[in-house]
Amino acid sequence: MKNTKSIIIIAMLLFIQVMKAQVVITNTRMSFGTTGRIGVGASPTGEGNMWKPLNLNGQGSLGGRMEQVDYMDLLPALHFTPMIAGKDCTNVTFQVRLGMYSQNGQFMGNTSTRTMSGLTFILPETYIEGKNILGSKWSAWAGVRFRRYDDIHITDYFYFDDHSAQGFGFSHKNTEIAMYMPANTDSAGVYPYNYAINIGNSKNAVIRQRQAWVIEHSILSKNGSVLKLLGEFHHVAGTSEKATVKYAADNGWVIGAKYNNDIKTALPGSFNQFSMRYGHGIANGGDNGTTYTWATYGAPDENGKYTSAYSFTTVEHFLLNLSRKLSLNGYGVFTKSKGGADSDGKATYFNGNQIYNRKTDFVVGMRGLFYATNWLHLLGEAHYAIRKDGVNPNAEMMKFDFAPTIVPLGKRDPWCRPHIRLVFSLARYNDFAKNNQYSPWLQINQKQWGTYIGVKTEWWIF
Repeated sequence: MKNTKSIIIIAMLLFIQVMKAQVVITNTRMSFGTTGRIGVGASPTGEGNMWKPLNLNGQGSLGGRMEQVDYMDLLPALHFTPMIAGKDCTNVTFQVRLGMYSQNGQFMGNTSTRTMSGLTFILPETYIEGKNILGSKWSAWAGVRFRRYDDIHITDYFYFDDHSAQGFGFSHKNTEIAMYMPANTDSAGVYPYNYAINIGNSKNAVIRQRQAWVIEHSILSKNGSVLKLLGEFHHVAGTSEKATVKYAADNGWVIGAKYNNDIKTALPGSFNQFSMRYGHGIANGGDNGTTYTWATYGAPDENGKYTSAYSFTTVEHFLLNLSRKLSLNGYGVFTKSKGGADSDGKATYFNGNQIYNRKTDFVVGMRGLFYATNWLHLLGEAHYAIRKDGVNPNAEMMKFDFAPTIVPLGKRDPWCRPHIRLVFSLARYNDFAKNNQYSPWLQINQKQWGTYIGVKTEWWIF
């Protein structure tokens, strides 16, 4: 009996403590954003009418993305606003981004996470940032960020300063220093920096973690133009004597500049953006439609290093709002990259595979927006893309898109969303691209012309 009473008393005390520890949510400062694309589509001339991206291999969305896969991002955020003398003194934000997208040509609504190569969930952003701390010019952040700035929207190409990775940073006025520890994969999607060490009678896995230090400074002019300067230093450590595979320490660096300026036209919002970036050593990344400098391109030299590797990228991007009837959005991208090996063709990678050690990308394109009415916009695009891997001949594609678009909010503005589009896409490949399956569409259809018809919606709200 005494034991029963003791158990009851202990249980009641534990219950009281749990109730005291219960979290009560009182914060009402919350925001929510979202962005995405979803719809249906088919290839009238494709195998099984199954749609696939028409763009060249290794270029991602460069060349246009009217037939892009379904995706959706949800962006909840919590805001903290400390007060001094009754005034907000610091902008503190906890930001999360949950991404969902489909793979292998499937529609997001027809698949799930249980489907092989089906629905995928990612968490590319979870961080805390404090801006203008206690009214000062200092700001700081830590966490994982989907950190991207200017992009060529019609190709989903975030050029020059895409630092999406996990890390921390601090800034004062227009200068920021940050350090990132990105995922340990490279542009080939493999893990060159993972190995094992022998401790006693067992082998233990080790990650050879990359560190990327980044400094950025923006110079603001009185006319509103901005010159942004970029510098990076990357390092991976060498292995110890206990390692099963021997790697030497390796480094890389990046320099670059980007210039943004507004252009006066009949309607506001016109601009021109131009950038150049050079990456050396292990910081020569930028492939598959991304510009991550940490995604090292090519094969190493005979010492397992990227001492002579490099990558050069230049981008031109403009928007002209010419009248209430017409806007033009054009771009050009040139990239030339080489790995650490001497070969201009294929070379041996860390895992023994033969991969390309040199590549060139050249892509130009234009979108025209004709505002038939406030809510009916006619979108037309033309793109020309070249991809040269190693010493291969050029793989080439020309693509044309036409998309009558309903804009429910009824603004004559290139950025007004949501869109509901009827999309027609037609791509023509040269013989080398066709015969060597140089696009996802060509991998199931070895034809000179690629096609796509679909209905898509695109939205964002932040």
